[in-house]
Amino acid sequence: MFIGHFAVGMGSKALKPQISLGTLFIASQFLDLLWPDLLLLGLEKVSIKPGITEVGSLEFTSYPISHSLLAVLGWSFSGGLLYWVFKKDLGASVLIGVCVLSHWILDLFVHIPDLPITPGASEYVGFGLWKSLTGTLLAEGLLFTIGIAIYIKATKAVNKAGSFGFWGLIVFLVMVYLSSILGPPPVSVSGIAWGAQLQWIIIIWAYWVDKNRVSR
Repeated sequence: MFIGHFAVGMGSKALKPQISLGTLFIASQFLDLLWPDLLLLGLEKVSIKPGITEVGSLEFTSYPISHSLLAVLGWSFSGGLLYWVFKKDLGASVLIGVCVLSHWILDLFVHIPDLPITPGASEYVGFGLWKSLTGTLLAEGLLFTIGIAIYIKATKAVNKAGSFGFWGLIVFLVMVYLSSILGPPPVSVSGIAWGAQLQWIIIIWAYWVDKNRVSR
């Protein structure tokens, strides 16, 4: 799940227009923004195993801090609380927390059973949509399309940056997504971790786009 998480961020803009798309992207993608740092620190582990699913080649052997349900509930609460501290907007803070939690819920549908409920758990969950490339592309593509449609309906560009910048971001996200699932397996775990840091380009891009659009 990749563009589906960003779809949640775009769709959430209609609920609380005052929240920047960049902030919504951080919330909805937070677990995967945290994960590469934990890999580099050696606190979580992943193995490269080509063919483990039709979609990817990664075996998530240990990620209790970023992806166990109990930890995610904590990250969700913390994200909402942090937003409330700065903005004093309860509704928006709740939405931020829900966006963080939505990441785990969407992952539940696509992952094979490798998502822990609690840190140190011996049982794992995952419905395994990644076993079908076609099913994954259809489901995530539909979710992404809905997110785009909602964002376009909720906002309008005030200049060319708001228009072309937005569509450029969409094309970039799709290209990254397709290259990740259709391209060759990664060479190393460190390469995965450092490559994942490039997601921050998407976040910065989203902040810039949103500054050039207004609520309808």
